[in-house]
Amino acid sequence: MTTQKTETQTRDDEASLRELLPLYAVILHNDDVTAMDFVVQVLLKSVPELSMEDAARIMLEAHNEGKAVVIVRPLEHAEMYRDRIRSYALACTIEQA
Repeated sequence: MTTQKTETQTRDDEASLRELLPLYAVILHNDDVTAMDFVVQVLLKSVPELSMEDAARIMLEAHNEGKAVVIVRPLEHAEMYRDRIRSYALACTIEQA
């Protein structure tokens, strides 16, 4: 017998999970020195979940707006992605989402 969760139960489960594992945004900051294509390549290497289009959009948003959200994950994963991006000398921080 298959048990199906209602939409309300699913939302409650997600809320409980977020209480246990709060989400953090990985923020890429603008860098007027580094080549744009290099930033895209760093994003692709550092965050495998990103597509080429996503990486280019994030790079352009950071360039135009001063910063951009790269990905939102629980703290340990966010720290890992931040550290990967920083290892290429790009400015990157995390903040609670």
